[in-house]
Amino acid sequence: MEKALLALAASLAIGIPALATAYAQARIGSAGAGTVAEKPETSGTMIILEAIPETIVILGFVVAIMMILQLA
Repeated sequence: MEKALLALAASLAIGIPALATAYAQARIGSAGAGTVAEKPETSGTMIILEAIPETIVILGFVVAIMMILQLA
């Protein structure tokens, strides 16, 4: 039972941040497309702003790996 709860926690550590990141990137992407259409020189900034939410998923992945390594 304890292993099942750790596996569930590990899956939630990746799943919830992934959903939040997808929502954030959708909003940032649509706003970024409008901004780049008006000011093409902001394309570098928009690429950086689009990449920032990915760090949340990476951190969730690291937490999940740490939990899974506890299972072994």
